[in-house]
Amino acid sequence: MPRLMLTDERWEILYKAMLSSGRIYDKPAHRITMEGILYRMRTGLPWRDLPKEFGCWSKVFRRFNLWSSKGVLSHAFNTLVDSEDVEWLFIDGGVLSVLINMEQGQLLQRPKI
Repeated sequence: MPRLMLTDERWEILYKAMLSSGRIYDKPAHRITMEGILYRMRTGLPWRDLPKEFGCWSKVFRRFNLWSSKGVLSHAFNTLVDSEDVEWLFIDGGVLSVLINMEQGQLLQRPKI
């Protein structure tokens, strides 16, 4: 099993911030999906190479796109930045540019070869 990033305490904080966006419903599978997203952001590996422990890579990818386009991730990160406990947050320039472009209704895609 790949190393996970979210303790139970941190997941509760993040999940409450995600739910407060009003754009997702309460579902236990969201935690492993978020772990998959964070793992992918931390390692930079292609979505298709995501370890199976996080579930089907395409489901994790689709959920990332959905949450990004609905502003769920931006809302959660903005909520967490405003909180007192920010030591565990990280943001990668690539992730930030994806979130910004998705909020503007643009999806950046690699050119097909």
